[in-house]
Amino acid sequence: MDQPRQRILIVDDMPTNIRILGEALRLEYAVSVATNGEQALAALAGDTPPDLVLLDVMMPGMDGFEVCRRLKDDPATRDVPVIFVTSLDEPVDEERGLSLGAVDYIAKPFSVPVVLVRVRNHLELSRKSRMLERLALLDGLTEVANRRGLDEALDREWRRASREKSSLGVIMCDIDHFKAYNDNYGHGAGDGCLRQVAQALSQALSRPGDFLGRYGGEEFLALLPGTGVEAAKEVAEKLRRAVFEQNLPHAHSSAADRVTLSLGVAALAPGQDDEPERLLEAADQALYRAKQAGRNRVAGAQED
Repeated sequence: MDQPRQRILIVDDMPTNIRILGEALRLEYAVSVATNGEQALAALAGDTPPDLVLLDVMMPGMDGFEVCRRLKDDPATRDVPVIFVTSLDEPVDEERGLSLGAVDYIAKPFSVPVVLVRVRNHLELSRKSRMLERLALLDGLTEVANRRGLDEALDREWRRASREKSSLGVIMCDIDHFKAYNDNYGHGAGDGCLRQVAQALSQALSRPGDFLGRYGGEEFLALLPGTGVEAAKEVAEKLRRAVFEQNLPHAHSSAADRVTLSLGVAALAPGQDDEPERLLEAADQALYRAKQAGRNRVAGAQED
């Protein structure tokens, strides 16, 4: 399958510059344009910001330096590489642009082949940087998100739920009697069990926005944006069945003859003074109730 073309935003108030750069870049990239700072910020505010911005400085209203500052102040866009393409060619201007977080500074009149090479180089560097960042957020054993990746995803989805005034659901999953599994089958088998459970959970989460990570040890956490507690309980039951139906033998469990999960579910529409820890605590308490009730089951918290 062909990879989608990388996206470049050209921000310039001069139609000639937009035409020259656009014609050259469209051969390799998907190009969009903005003719002032306000349009640029609006184009950057979507769920999928461009892969790179070519930014003029001298524009009516908001100048390019201010656009870059706002872009770098926003967690959603701060990693988008910015190349200034401008007629301001004094060293002090270049220093200011680079200090604001731009990756490059090209003075007008520009050479199109030079711009293309610099764009290509910075996109490749950005791609490799994102790949390394993804690896840093991945649990090496189970290949789902690690605790750092979970924390970042929870913060992101919490802020989104607060902004959209929607509910965020979470499912805390614990492998039943995993210590006994390790003690009797060995740690190698335990690692294999963790991998298989993670795979089953990943495959059972069907919505693109749902997120799974390893919370710690034999615990996993699923984030369900836009989901109330009753709907989250249905998803949790689907997760429980997915692991149960793997039929991984566990002769040393009191819950069943196979590997099973206990799951605690909670959901919350964030209020002004709420913190995500409140949601995790509610899910943890629900998980405790599931274990107390005999394990291999789902328990839900009260939805606010």
